[in-house]
Amino acid sequence: MSKIVILAEKPSQAKAYSDAFTIKKKDKTFIELNPCSIFPNGATITWGIGHLVELKQPKEYKSEWGTWRLSSLPILPERYEFKVATGKYEQFNAVKRLFKEADIIINGCDVDREGSNIFYSIYHMTGVRGKTIKRLWINSLEVDEVRKGFSNLHNNEKDLLLYAEAKTRQISDWLVGMNGSRLYTLLLQQKGFADSLSIGRVQSPTTYLIYQRHLEIENFVAKPFYEIEGNFAAANGKYRGKAKIKSEKQEEVQQLLDKHNITGKDTGVIKSVLKKEMRIKSPKLHALSTLQATANRRWKYSPKKVLDTVQKLYDKKILSYPRTDTQYITENEFAYLSANLESYQNLLENRFAAASKRPSKRYVDGSKVQEHYAIIPTKQVPTSAKIQGLLIEEKNIYFEVLNTTLAMFHHDYVYEETKVITSVNGLDFESVGKTEINKGWKELFNYGSKDKENPNAKKDENAAQALPILEKGEQVESIVKMKEGMTTPPKPYTEGQLISMMKTCGKSVENEEEMEILKEVEGLGTEATRSGIIETIKKHQYIEVKRNIVHITEKGKILCQSIEGNLLSSPSMTAKWETYLKKIGNGDGTPQAFLGSIAKFLNKLIEEVPGQLNAAPIQQSIDGVKNVSKKPIAICPRCKKGKISVSRSYYRCSEQENGCKQTFPGKLLGKTITEKQVKDLCTKGKTSLIKGFKPKAKEKKKFSAMLILKEDFTIGFEFANHSFVKK
Repeated sequence: MSKIVILAEKPSQAKAYSDAFTIKKKDKTFIELNPCSIFPNGATITWGIGHLVELKQPKEYKSEWGTWRLSSLPILPERYEFKVATGKYEQFNAVKRLFKEADIIINGCDVDREGSNIFYSIYHMTGVRGKTIKRLWINSLEVDEVRKGFSNLHNNEKDLLLYAEAKTRQISDWLVGMNGSRLYTLLLQQKGFADSLSIGRVQSPTTYLIYQRHLEIENFVAKPFYEIEGNFAAANGKYRGKAKIKSEKQEEVQQLLDKHNITGKDTGVIKSVLKKEMRIKSPKLHALSTLQATANRRWKYSPKKVLDTVQKLYDKKILSYPRTDTQYITENEFAYLSANLESYQNLLENRFAAASKRPSKRYVDGSKVQEHYAIIPTKQVPTSAKIQGLLIEEKNIYFEVLNTTLAMFHHDYVYEETKVITSVNGLDFESVGKTEINKGWKELFNYGSKDKENPNAKKDENAAQALPILEKGEQVESIVKMKEGMTTPPKPYTEGQLISMMKTCGKSVENEEEMEILKEVEGLGTEATRSGIIETIKKHQYIEVKRNIVHITEKGKILCQSIEGNLLSSPSMTAKWETYLKKIGNGDGTPQAFLGSIAKFLNKLIEEVPGQLNAAPIQQSIDGVKNVSKKPIAICPRCKKGKISVSRSYYRCSEQENGCKQTFPGKLLGKTITEKQVKDLCTKGKTSLIKGFKPKAKEKKKFSAMLILKEDFTIGFEFANHSFVKK
C-alpha cells in the first residue's frame, strides 16, 4: 500500500490540486485526499511557501566573510550549502515528516526550472533518500487538467536536468552578486562614494542598456533635413503627396526643384491610380512578454503587476500558465477553444460569426510548443458573477487574452490601399490613401485607432489621409514647396518596453556569433524572471519610473560608468553563460565546468577593476552625488547645531560624528519619506497627511496619518482625533 505525497509550490496551488478530488482532512500544513481511481489509497498534498530553502550567507561558511573586506575576495566556498529560510521552519518540518513517510513523492511545483529547483532544494534538505519521484506537468489548474496530469505523471529525468541548470544559475548569481557587490562597493567607497552597489549577472547589463539609451538621448544633436511636399486640388477634392527625396542638404533639394522648373504653383497630372486590397491577419497569441508589453502600453501596468495579475487569473483557473515564452498552442488546446467558442462569445459585447474553425499554423503549431503553450483562456468559462468579482486589472488582462485568442477565429481586417502618382513638370509625388472595407478582428479591441499589430509605428502622414475620387490623366492644381524637418532623438524606454529591450538586446551586440546565441536564448533573463529583474533594479535605485518613463538615476550612472568595458556591462556575457546553462539543462554540460569559469571570471574582475575605476568620469560623478547628498534639508531639531541631510537610505544629522543621534528613516511602513516631510518634521514638528501606510508588508489594509516629532525626537503618528505612538 503505497503512500503518495505531493509537494505544491504554494498553498493556493495545493488548494487548486485538492479541488480536483475529495478531501478527507485539512491541516494548516497539508491536505489529505480520499481514495479515488487516480489515487486508490488516497494521497497527501503539502506545500512550500515559495523557497523554503535558500543558500547560506558568506558568514555562515567563514566568520571572516561576514565583514566586507577586499582581502577576503574572492568568496568561493568549496561546496555550496543550503539552509531553511527564516520563518519557514514549521512548514519545512511538516514537509520533511511527510517525505519520510512517503513511498512516492510527486513534484507538483510550477512547471519550469525554478519549480524543479524549489522541489529538489527542499527534498535534499530533508535528508530523505531512495524515494520514487514523479513529475506533474500541466499548464492549467482546471479540475479536468489536474486529474489528467496526475493520471499521466512524468518521470524525473528531465526534471533533474532542469534542477541542475537552475541550481547552477542560482549559485552563479550568488557568486557574482556576493563578490561583485563587495568589490565595487569597497573600491568606490575609497573614492568617496557613500552608498553600496549591487552587482548582478543579469541586472547589471540590463541597467547598462538603459544607461546607453540615456547617453544616446543626452548626446543627440538634432540635424535639419529637407523634403518636397505637394498639395493638390482635383475636381473632387484636395490631397497631398511627397516627392521621393529626403536630404540633409538644402541645396540638393533646391536643385531638384530647379531641374523640373517648379515655381510653386504649377499644373500637375495624375499618372496612375492603383488600388489594392490588403488583408491583415489577427495578432499572434500572447506569451508573457507580449502581454506585459501590451498591458503597459494600454494601461501603464508594470511588468510585475501583469505577471502577478496573470498568476491570480491562473490560480482562479480561468487563464493558462503565465510564465510561457511561446505564442503557439497545440491542436488539443485549439480543439477546446473551438468547441467553447460560443460560450466565450457570451462574455463579449462584439459577437461574431467565426470565419473558420480550422487551425492555422500562425497560431497552432505543436512543434513550437515545448514546456508551455501560449497564454489563453482555460476550458472554464467564467460566469458573469465571476467576471464582476474580478479587480479592474484582472478584467483588463482577462479580456485582452480572451479577445486575442478569439481573434484567430475572426475575419481578417481588410482595407483598400490606393496609391496615386502625381507628376508636376516630370517630378513624381506619391500619395497613399486607405479605405476600410471590413473591420474584422479589430472590432474586438476598443482601444482606439492604433494598429494592434504595430501599435508603436509612427503614423505616415500620407497613409492617414482620405483620398478623393481621382482619375488617371486628370489635371490638378498644385502648390509645391520645400519642407524643413528636424531629426529627433530616440525616446526613453517605457517600463513595458524594458521587457522587449531585454528580449532583443542582441541588436546591441556586434559579434555575429554572440548575437545569434542571444537570439536563441532570447536575450537577458527569462520570461519568468524579467519582471523581477526590473523590480530589483528599481529597488536598488539604479532607475526610477515616472509616468511610465524609465530614467537612469545618478547612482545608476555611477554603476554603469564603473562596469563599462568589462563583461558585466555587456549582453555578451549573458550570451556565453546562458548557452552553457542551457547545455546543463539538456544534459550536455556540467555545473562544475560552469562554476569553474565563474571563478576565473571573478578572479579577473578582482585583478582588473581597481585600475578601471580610476577613470575621471567616475570620480566626477561621485563628487557630484556627494555634493547633492550633503545639501542640508533643515537644522537638526535635537542638537540645534548640525544639519539634517540625506545619507544613503535615511536622513541623519551632520553632527553624528560628534555624538548627535538624530536620524529619520527613508522608508516607513511601505511609504518613502520625502525631504519635504523631513523638513516639516524639523521645522513644524508635523507633516501633512500621508496616505498609504501599511502596518505589515503583505497586509492589504492601509491607513493615512500625519507624522509627528515626539519629545524624545522619535517619530509618532497622528490621526484625525487621536495620536498613535510608534513603538
